[in-house]
Amino acid sequence: MLKEISVSNALDAVVPITRFNRGEANKIFDEVRESGCKVVVKNNTPACILLTPERFKNMVDMIEDQLLLAVAEERMDYNIENIRSFEDILAKDELTLADIDALEDVEIE
Repeated sequence: MLKEISVSNALDAVVPITRFNRGEANKIFDEVRESGCKVVVKNNTPACILLTPERFKNMVDMIEDQLLLAVAEERMDYNIENIRSFEDILAKDELTLADIDALEDVEIE
């Protein structure tokens, strides 16, 4: 998903805000669809980044995957002696799976 970053494609990704002011928004959006992203600069300072919806979704998915991986790794490092089965937890409170199944039939108002 991530393209190799080079000086030339980084410079191609820069869009001065004045292009929007000149009515070139549709052309810029076409460029974003073609390249995947553009950096809008105002007074030579990055003001925002334009992304295609697909690229944005991919980035969010990657972040979520990394967060889930971190949780999984943390759980794998957890002391195995502290792991209890669901049945053990129920037994601690003197409950059974049948008790839990019976709760499905209860209507809550």
